[in-house]
Amino acid sequence: MFRRILTIALAIMAGLGLYAQKSPNGKIKAEATQNTLVVSYKGKAGWQTVYTAVIPGIQGGSEYKIVTEYDMLTGKRLHVKKKARESSHALQSGGILKVRVYDDGVAFQKVSRKSMGYNGEEETTIDLSAATNTWLMKWSDGSEGFFPKNQTTKQGDRWSIPALFEFPNGVFGLLHEADVHHDNAACSLYSTAKTGEFRIVTDKNDQVAEASTWKVMLIGSLSDVVESTLVTDVSTPCMLADTSWIQPGVASWVYWAYNHGSNDYDIIKKYTDMAVELRLPYVLIDAEWDEMKNGKTVVDAVNYAKQRGIKPMIWYNSSVGWINGAPGPKFRLNKPEDREKEFAWCESIGVAGVKIDFFSGENNMNMAYCIDLLECAAKHHLAVNFHGATVPRGWMRTYPNLVSTEGVYGAEWYNNVPTFTKRAAAHNATLPFTRNVIGSMDYTPCAFSDSQHPHITSHAHELALTALFESGIQHLADRPESFLAQPQEVKEYLGQLPTAWDETLLLAGYPGENAVMARRSGSVWYIAGINGKDEPQEISFSTKRMKKMGKQVLSFEDSGDSQQPWKITTAPAQQHYSIDCQPRGGFVLVIK
Repeated sequence: MFRRILTIALAIMAGLGLYAQKSPNGKIKAEATQNTLVVSYKGKAGWQTVYTAVIPGIQGGSEYKIVTEYDMLTGKRLHVKKKARESSHALQSGGILKVRVYDDGVAFQKVSRKSMGYNGEEETTIDLSAATNTWLMKWSDGSEGFFPKNQTTKQGDRWSIPALFEFPNGVFGLLHEADVHHDNAACSLYSTAKTGEFRIVTDKNDQVAEASTWKVMLIGSLSDVVESTLVTDVSTPCMLADTSWIQPGVASWVYWAYNHGSNDYDIIKKYTDMAVELRLPYVLIDAEWDEMKNGKTVVDAVNYAKQRGIKPMIWYNSSVGWINGAPGPKFRLNKPEDREKEFAWCESIGVAGVKIDFFSGENNMNMAYCIDLLECAAKHHLAVNFHGATVPRGWMRTYPNLVSTEGVYGAEWYNNVPTFTKRAAAHNATLPFTRNVIGSMDYTPCAFSDSQHPHITSHAHELALTALFESGIQHLADRPESFLAQPQEVKEYLGQLPTAWDETLLLAGYPGENAVMARRSGSVWYIAGINGKDEPQEISFSTKRMKKMGKQVLSFEDSGDSQQPWKITTAPAQQHYSIDCQPRGGFVLVIK
């Protein structure tokens, strides 16, 4: 995998007073004093403070220019080239503070000096009280929750990251972290007594880390934030010598319609046959395959998929989170020797990847275990999808066999509680600005029929999610008979759908209200838009920023007729669109 990092030292030293550095485009500024790091953005209204981080004992600084260039197999764009300015500051307590200022945000990291290290109690207070609106998600082991606008906070409340903040004059900031190593734990946020102030707290860690994770804030307009690659920019380059075997794609998926379907050989055959009919590359054999019915085993199911030209993936319980009462197979991956044996067996029978579920949070044990799983899986040419796990933090650059991560309140919640039915549309229109900004998201989109609890989003809304949401493996949620009953154009769309993108642009939107995303694969553009409201909405956007755009557009919209729900047309492409969306509706434009 191609990658290059070029660092040019400027060696500018400053005293104990103010030390400022600006982004290459001059719009973002980081000022280090003896005890704080103040980050500001220059917009139409001039400079305005985004956040102040309390970091005691900052001394002096040396500045460098950095150019980072690398390729990705998944994500918003396949090739990335970024410039930044980095400063390095001694800390009175020992160690070094690194600060990088990019055109789309700021990152800082604490690095140990010689044998010194940072234990698991690292904490930084960050003041975001300048924000006028917030989108925060309550913390949970699996990072599954909603991002309500302007939740009431009180001292001690714990929040997951990423967290989105809106500032005056159309400026946004998304707070996250990146580059978790084997000796790190991950971080979350705790509210303080001051409104808009948070403590960034590292989870339990018995290791002595060589460096903290990078704390990143993506900054700018909504499109700057959504299109940013800052999380992978600061992450460790690819650790794999050969990545040619990693192939993103679309999968048929049994769990949404049949909670226990993966223990039934005949049902797995149906989903494999659906993958053949729709020309999907993958089928996922989910939990309980170790209890296969019909006198068959998972090897029979794997062989059936392979014989039909479909690549099978299989599920495992991580056996560190939900264990008692949880499905299996269990305890096959925890010990290094067992993990090696299991993944070698997967490779030998022709399994293409593994979905590993039910982790127990963000402490060092979980983070180190995930890295061990990724490294062992790569040895045996297995793609990995983490479920019931924390959100991505840049590993998709370091270990590109990590093709997706759940870490989202997704479509499987139609199985669990009725809550999702009424909140799904607004939630779906928030995820492009929050969770999906930071990495691939296994939401499991696209259901035209109902699961245990009904959905009230439209057909075009559901189809739009397949391109609106980015995931290296895109698992289609609905049952085979529902997909195969759709118009031929819909079936062909699903069979041709890319999951790796050369380019990604946000064309319009606001969290919870609507979102319009454009993604390019080769010479084909996909524009996906959804209405997050319970009322009709006209959504307008321009295609001026889309380069290499074709002249003919195939559009999928809602007809408004429950008996004939699709409006599918072909027309010349335009520079400006205004599309009338029905409540909780959507659209897809494919421009070739």
